[in-house]
Amino acid sequence: MLILSATSGNNLKLAHAFAAEASTQRLSAEAIALPDLQLPLYDSLNQDSGAGDGLLKLEQALKRHGGLILCAPEYNGSIPPVLTNAIAWLSVGSPDFRALFNNRPVALATHSGGGGQKVLLAMRQQLSHLGSTVLGREVLTTPQRPANPDAIAALVSQLSALESSYAGFPAED
Repeated sequence: MLILSATSGNNLKLAHAFAAEASTQRLSAEAIALPDLQLPLYDSLNQDSGAGDGLLKLEQALKRHGGLILCAPEYNGSIPPVLTNAIAWLSVGSPDFRALFNNRPVALATHSGGGGQKVLLAMRQQLSHLGSTVLGREVLTTPQRPANPDAIAALVSQLSALESSYAGFPAED
């Protein structure tokens, strides 16, 4: 499974907790911090110049994995710009953008200083629009409420069970 973090901070720590649980369950997992990909800000005027190696790395990671976990904080009541930017670049830079999301099982998680519910709802709406199968259960953590290891284990297990039904891209060698 692929675990994307929209930050290099607390949500990346949450992503690593998911990766550790996947390892405990003897599942393959890869965690990527979207800021590390250094995607330029998408603008229709610069789409012809491309997004560089970061976009290729993200697209290849999506193609290698069936399940996807997104860990993102709430930004102004919605999705953080780095995640929206990555999806925008994928939509214009991938030859088969819809196949990256259609029927893909997705789990949502957040570590947010605010409530966190709004980002979970916004991600659920956007990923459902893109054709993903978004799990009903989610993980919401705050500085006052740490991640529940049982919830992480349950999400990893549920996502793993759905991964085999994902008929996306064949695994790359």
